[in-house]
Amino acid sequence: MSAVATLTDVTMRYRDHTALDGVTAAFATDGITGLLGRNGAGKTTLMQLLTGHRVPTRGRVAVLGADPYENDAVLQQVCFVKESQRYPDHFRVRDALSAAATLFPGWDDDLARSLVADFDLPARRPVNKLSRGMVSAVGITIGLASRAPVTLFDEPYLGLDAVARQLFYDRLIADYAEVPRTVILSTHLIEEISGLLEHVLLLDAGRVLLDADAEDLRAAALTVTGPADRVAAFGRRHSVLTSDTLGGAGRAVVRLSGPVDAADLLAWGLTAEPTPLQQLVVALSRRPAGVPAQAGERGRTAFEEVTP
Repeated sequence: MSAVATLTDVTMRYRDHTALDGVTAAFATDGITGLLGRNGAGKTTLMQLLTGHRVPTRGRVAVLGADPYENDAVLQQVCFVKESQRYPDHFRVRDALSAAATLFPGWDDDLARSLVADFDLPARRPVNKLSRGMVSAVGITIGLASRAPVTLFDEPYLGLDAVARQLFYDRLIADYAEVPRTVILSTHLIEEISGLLEHVLLLDAGRVLLDADAEDLRAAALTVTGPADRVAAFGRRHSVLTSDTLGGAGRAVVRLSGPVDAADLLAWGLTAEPTPLQQLVVALSRRPAGVPAQAGERGRTAFEEVTP
């Protein structure tokens, strides 16, 4: 994998709080990565490090082959759309877009105008007079129209209704197909974006809990139902992430330790279906906050197949 951005053994501390703890990760050139995790997992801190807003307490951050901190040559190739993006009080929508056009060498004015029309943004209205959803739409417009080689969205959909969120996803994937770049998308709406993602980085209490290709994840787990004793026995051959029973029936999210075919499931008297990404992330994250991942659950090997 050709990496456009890397973190190597990065730790970030704020006084008595450790936001990131020994994080090592790489973001592929021209790929869409979902940066996932619960509140306080360290997602925003990681984005701030990649965009030169902070310097790590320990470790190394590199973007486009260099340290991004106070590096204009790197930062003009990076667009960071924050969760609560602030603009000067006197800025109208068109002023925000004009300012962005001067910052990003790859700015596409036609795309910006198209997005303004799609989101029905009032170009002459002050940004501080917009609704929360419209402010989010301004950020999305800047993020997409910047066409920055590294583009980061931190919860970009706040205040947007379902139709506007789907518009964002559609325009993102369409423009990415036309102009590939590295997109890092932090979100809690995992199910809505799961079809967009090529890679998943899951943080938990400041550590990497999962770093894997999305396609591998989709084939790595099953939701199995059937008689409770058979579900439990099947789970013992693999790895049960979550399970529940009702009467004599059982249901479990199972991380597979090897290939499973329909005949195998039939022999166990079980039915199975793919586990949605959101359900898988919830299952992996279901531990008390601050408890580190156990050996074998972290890093790229978390979902590697093991010969039975």
